[in-house]
Amino acid sequence: MTDCLFCKIISGEIPSKKVYEDDYVYAFEDIAPQAPVHILFVPKEHIPMASAITSENSGVISKIYEAIAKVAHEKGLDEDGYRIVNNCGENAGQTVFHLHFHLLGGKKLELKMC
Repeated sequence: MTDCLFCKIISGEIPSKKVYEDDYVYAFEDIAPQAPVHILFVPKEHIPMASAITSENSGVISKIYEAIAKVAHEKGLDEDGYRIVNNCGENAGQTVFHLHFHLLGGKKLELKMC
């Protein structure tokens, strides 16, 4: 997708602080971190949001969660815990319409419910 910010980051057109990459997943540091560790995990395939996951593209979700577990372990987050967040749609706070998951950790996170 030519106008997608995350597609441009994945392609290297826009620079990022890469944390992880494999054939399916690209992960990079968030530019406005909400925790000491705040990393975005995105599929290399453009999927607009969680509601666009189908039987044809759902396999990438397991690849993303495998990458999150690996990076969380490397960052030492698995001992004290971490949060994984996905916003689906504008009303949920999604601002970039390329499926992505936030890995947050490195401090005690507040539980904020609506």
